[in-house]
Amino acid sequence: MKLFESLNEELKQNTGTYAPYYFRYLGYKEDLSADYATLRANGIYSLFAAPVPVILKSEWIAGNQASLFCDETALVLNYAKSITDKFSQRSFITNKDHFAPDYRHILRTGLPGMIDEIDASMKMHQSSPEKTATLGAMKKSLGGFAKMIENYALRAEALESSPEFDPQRVRFIAQNCRAILIGPPTSFPEALQLVWFCHLAFTMEGRRAMALGRLDQYLYPFYKTDVEKGTLTEAFAIELLENVFIKLQNDTINICIGGQNQKGECEINPLSRCILRAVRSCNVPGPNLSLRYTQNTPDEFLDECLETIGTGLGYPAIMNDDVNIAALKKYGYAEADVYDYSMVGCIENFITGKQPPWSDGRFDTPRFFDYVFNNGQSETNRSVGLSLCRPEEISSMADFMTVFEKQLAFGVDEYVFKFNASNDAINQAFFAEPFLSCFCEGCIARGLDINCGGSIYPSVHGAAVMGIGTVADSLAAIEKVIFIDKAATLPDLRDALNANFEGYRTLREKLLAAPKYGNNDPFVDKYAVWFIDCLNALFAKYKTRDGGGIYIAAAANISNIYAGRIINATPDGRLRGEPLSDAASPTYGRDTRGTTSTLSSLSKPDYTKVACGSVVNQKFSPAMFGPEKRKKLIALIKTYFKQGGQEIQINATSRETLLDAMEHPEKYQDLVVRVSGFSAFYVTLEKDVQLDILNRTQQE
Repeated sequence: MKLFESLNEELKQNTGTYAPYYFRYLGYKEDLSADYATLRANGIYSLFAAPVPVILKSEWIAGNQASLFCDETALVLNYAKSITDKFSQRSFITNKDHFAPDYRHILRTGLPGMIDEIDASMKMHQSSPEKTATLGAMKKSLGGFAKMIENYALRAEALESSPEFDPQRVRFIAQNCRAILIGPPTSFPEALQLVWFCHLAFTMEGRRAMALGRLDQYLYPFYKTDVEKGTLTEAFAIELLENVFIKLQNDTINICIGGQNQKGECEINPLSRCILRAVRSCNVPGPNLSLRYTQNTPDEFLDECLETIGTGLGYPAIMNDDVNIAALKKYGYAEADVYDYSMVGCIENFITGKQPPWSDGRFDTPRFFDYVFNNGQSETNRSVGLSLCRPEEISSMADFMTVFEKQLAFGVDEYVFKFNASNDAINQAFFAEPFLSCFCEGCIARGLDINCGGSIYPSVHGAAVMGIGTVADSLAAIEKVIFIDKAATLPDLRDALNANFEGYRTLREKLLAAPKYGNNDPFVDKYAVWFIDCLNALFAKYKTRDGGGIYIAAAANISNIYAGRIINATPDGRLRGEPLSDAASPTYGRDTRGTTSTLSSLSKPDYTKVACGSVVNQKFSPAMFGPEKRKKLIALIKTYFKQGGQEIQINATSRETLLDAMEHPEKYQDLVVRVSGFSAFYVTLEKDVQLDILNRTQQE
């Protein structure tokens, strides 16, 4: 934590107001009558070029957002904001961020090479004013980026004579900055510095969850060459990586390690291990590490991953490479691109550097029970579905499933309409993305913006289908209690749900006693299989605005808590306001037969139909992470993935520690836990989220 504390202490010394909009304004005001792409580029140029760089005493890799603080008066800042607000920005739902850039390209060509490519494309498209304007905007934004790097070089050179700075460090920074200004990087430090500057530039633009992608693959050639030449040690490489990862702090930056090539060969390399050790050393939530696990991943590497998880960090999340590759192949991507996929945001599978930024949304599947029981109306959710029939008219489980699926189909149609309408409502040209477009293959060659046809593949969208455990448990309870045992009728159940089970204690107890998902019971597990099959089929009928697929995700990112607050009581016995089941996991506390049974249930749905990705949260006692117990965990994970499981992420913090952290947060400021698709400092989470983590079933 020494580096973390040192960097944080230096960053706290900033004065003034954090005002990236002010630096954009300096560019906008140059020519407010310019075309949209040029306007955006002018703002980006100034955002990158105008701030005075801040170099920290304890770093080897330069770059942070401290330069975006300024001392202008409130009058000036308010006026600047009034202008920049007119431009506004895209949002997550309209493809702003959650993107894995094509870092290989800039590492191969260098910054000057990318500018040369733009010049060549401008000549090719000189007969198209729109394309030349788009390309000119790309060039202008890269020019601002180059100026930012030059400013860092100048600042580092100026600090060489300062008694407060280590001359070796600032000289190292200056030399690396100068090198990447004039050509492609030729060493590991130069390559890492260039990648970090790119990432920093994206965050300066206001983008979040911009993935670093397959960092161990595209940086490994530089690492390997330097180690072989004797100019780089493993220890110094780890220290350089720590300099980057520590700055990620709380932002969810997905870093992907491992995976396989088209021959099925595991791609774990020495840099993969350096990355794993660096994130462990930093102990911050930001580097959202993901392991692409294959059956050829060495057990010793998986063991080291589990050892890291056992510290409490909760990452790396472990992804089943075979399932993800099979899922992506169904969408027509080139095979080489499928094998080079990475993750963005939490767990979303992404074709690296070849499609527009990701978007996804929340589909609250359990709320559609309300429509079935109340003939298309939900007083709790204040929403309306289809008017099909009253519960009295449903005479069998098959009939119930038919009505439920019709309500879901209506909901999917409405969901996609709202999503596409949000995108159709914006002027794509107005929201030009000249800098981002430079990092997506196809945009420069085609002379088109990343969101206007420039990318190799169209945009895709992920519908996070909520509550697989809640739905499976509810359907099993209806079949068992209503149609098999005939202990109540559907109208009885309707009345109980609408009363939040007040006065229906006996019926609720019977519903709670029905088979529950997560115990390897075919009676209920079949409904989880149906859940994935049904929702994938429904969403697969639709396309995004530019013709891409709409995937499903079995994920929640704590939205199961918020969704639960507005969804009526459900037939599994859940009370109104309680959280839904989380992501692809069973409802907490209901998986009572041990981890093997739980994972057997979770591997039964066909997750090759879940191309976005899934989240399975498991919590183990810290005692499970000793050397001998880790061997059992390795065997468990390998079996789970052979059976078809897609993902697993693990918390290794005891219930006692979590309870004490809630009572004495001042003692646990650095306690990191896995939430759902990302990690966070536990004491900074809302109480409901803390309780959700606390109440997860702890396996021994």
